[in-house]
Amino acid sequence: MKKMQKTVMAAILLIGLVGAPLTATITMAQDAAPAAAPAAQQASGGTGLVDASGKEVTDTQQKSGGGGGFLDIVFGSGALGVILWFALFGDGAAALYFVVDCWVLIRPQKLMPQSLINNVQGAMAEGDVMKALKACESEPSPMANILAAAFQHVEEGYDIIQEAVNSAADLETERIMQRLTWISVCSNLAPSLGLLGTVQGMIMCFATLASGVPDIGALAGNISQALWTTAGGLVVSIPALTLFYSIRNNANRLILRMTALTMELIKDLRNVEVEGGDTAQA
Repeated sequence: MKKMQKTVMAAILLIGLVGAPLTATITMAQDAAPAAAPAAQQASGGTGLVDASGKEVTDTQQKSGGGGGFLDIVFGSGALGVILWFALFGDGAAALYFVVDCWVLIRPQKLMPQSLINNVQGAMAEGDVMKALKACESEPSPMANILAAAFQHVEEGYDIIQEAVNSAADLETERIMQRLTWISVCSNLAPSLGLLGTVQGMIMCFATLASGVPDIGALAGNISQALWTTAGGLVVSIPALTLFYSIRNNANRLILRMTALTMELIKDLRNVEVEGGDTAQA
């Protein structure tokens, strides 16, 4: 129950980190547009916009051109624009999944369970290596895999044991870092998708200008598309990148702690090796 509560709390926190900036940006943009229109009308005595023939666009004509909301930007940006927006949303969802996954798995209780440490310490105090190995097999975890590698080479000498421990530790570290790498991939992919949307918006903008009789509404929509995709990419990238480094630093601390504790637990294998030699000679 506690694990589920922590997972839910982590998901809520991450949704807030990702959603709050985007919501605030959308709200500010939508509030700024109506506020700017009256000011422009008061200054010029009209809307300040003209159509292709040079006539002033009335307020009624301006309102009939579309709301210019966020959904209009998404679905009015063409097939490529819609694909880019869905890719951005998918990238944000993937980043959220991997962050929650790493947040849940990269914890002391998962990497080095206290019950495993107690069982191995008790078995080593008795000099029973097989009991310690069974304790590792009964509680699978990164630390159990490292200790099992040591106990499986107990008859080959302490130098071989250290090499086995180092190899197993490197393997477990790589497995942990591979999970974290996906957060970094999502955080780096989001600005690239945003930049691609910006390029698409600017291409559409200049294509509108090249038509000779540019539509002001279409031109503004293309510029909005360019800016919104950039903002969307940054909204996904910044929280994901921040959480990536935070979780990675925590993982490094836990890995160092786990390695030091492992070496402390297997130091008694020197005596086990000597006892095994004496027993063989007897």
